[in-house]
Amino acid sequence: IELEPIGTPESKPLQPASIYAVNKRDHEEMFLAVGRAIGIPTVALRLFNTYGARQALSNPYTGVAAIFISRLLNDQPPMIFEDGLQRRDFVHVSDVARAFSTVLESSDQVWDHFNVGTGRPLTVSDVAFTLARLLRKNIAPDILARYRVGDIRHCYADPGKLAQAFDFRTEI
Repeated sequence: IELEPIGTPESKPLQPASIYAVNKRDHEEMFLAVGRAIGIPTVALRLFNTYGARQALSNPYTGVAAIFISRLLNDQPPMIFEDGLQRRDFVHVSDVARAFSTVLESSDQVWDHFNVGTGRPLTVSDVAFTLARLLRKNIAPDILARYRVGDIRHCYADPGKLAQAFDFRTEI
């Protein structure tokens, strides 16, 4: 039997694999707890792979798309761990901004967390090839065929909860 990955729902237990992920989880829980305690509606948005203009290339947590673009613009191949078939959810920064705006402008009394993603997974390899084509670079990615500690094989959003609660859907 071949298993097929599914979008990650908010109900999935959080099991952080890095200090970065532990920090994100703890802050989310802290803000939601404080919001409930003092009666301030509080929403935590869980952003998937955000991409768009003006990403900081010096930040070690910058998105893979920006890292690939930087390498391609410097005539270097994008470096891909594993086999390149791992799937990710790439959400444009304008959709992320709209999600924040939608939640902030809502009059609903909400204390909860929501995914912000497209729900449409792309392989990391397809992203590398697409970026090379768009940048007119005839450079194939370097597929390293090795696992990187802390990486997740497939990770993409189930955006249904945000759509239901705030009638929000990504557009790009």
